[in-house]
Amino acid sequence: MSEPIRVLVTGAAGQIGYSLLYSLANGDVFGKDQPIILHLLDITPALGALGGVKFELEDCSLPLLRDVVCTDQEQVAFKDIDVAVLVGAMPRKEGMERKDLLAANVRIFKSQGNALEQYAKKTVKILVVGNPANTNCLICSKYAPSIPPENFSCLTRLDHNRAKGQVALKVGVTTDQVKQVTIWGNHSSTQFPDLRHAKVTLNSGETKPAYDAIQDENWIKNSFIPIVQKRGAAIIAARKLSSAMSAAKAICDHLRDWWFGTSSDDWVSMGVVSDGSYGIEKGLVYSFPVRCQNRTWSIVQGLDINDWAKDLMTKTAQELTQERDDALEATK
Repeated sequence: MSEPIRVLVTGAAGQIGYSLLYSLANGDVFGKDQPIILHLLDITPALGALGGVKFELEDCSLPLLRDVVCTDQEQVAFKDIDVAVLVGAMPRKEGMERKDLLAANVRIFKSQGNALEQYAKKTVKILVVGNPANTNCLICSKYAPSIPPENFSCLTRLDHNRAKGQVALKVGVTTDQVKQVTIWGNHSSTQFPDLRHAKVTLNSGETKPAYDAIQDENWIKNSFIPIVQKRGAAIIAARKLSSAMSAAKAICDHLRDWWFGTSSDDWVSMGVVSDGSYGIEKGLVYSFPVRCQNRTWSIVQGLDINDWAKDLMTKTAQELTQERDDALEATK
């Protein structure tokens, strides 16, 4: 059996952490022959609850789980880790301006970037989940300059999964029959869920472009896109809590595909550091369609971008540029 890998989850006593940790520890993500040591970080007032989470993990009797390290100290949490899932972030509170939220999160992710730089393995894979995820990821990378930028990513797989789910419901198929969906841009309401290259395998066995399978461009532009863009807010309105189960599932999907690779007939959406593809400013953390192989991702190239799509891609890039500028200003 392999040597254990060390996987850090921040904000681990929270809702998403509670939904996520079992899947990480039982082999669903990194494989059924991969032992794991969980590093769980949270703020000091949450250490009691975190201890309870550790008790439950012990009570799950998971043979792959070799140890659980609970701490409020970054130097302990980030020490020699192989994977970092950065869930913990400052949530937006009533009356809080966007710039105040950005400034609070800059402090958190600047500190965690420094901790990655000082304590983590240089091969560490980082997934930023805490919002604003794209910009938090950018700040984190900036303060860990010796870790390759391609080792940093942020979560747009939840949006990707939401998009697949909506198409499957509309056409009357299962989600594995929907492929090559793309989320462009920011994990926010400006994101562009794009079906122009997607394919749907109908229950008859015939595979069609998504637009032909759906046969309703008005639904795509005026229902599907806003539903995916605003799904997080709809869940908060319904549950009075933010997405947790679906977010944890998306984290697992993102990490598993990064670790083991994507299927040859599909791609996934990941927020990654732009290399200038599709005219997106180099260095911006932007969601692209990617394929994964050998634990590295590559942006899918050569997709046709019409004027309508370009406009939506540019709008979300402009929001990210503004977020980045405000965040960098807050680091001064």
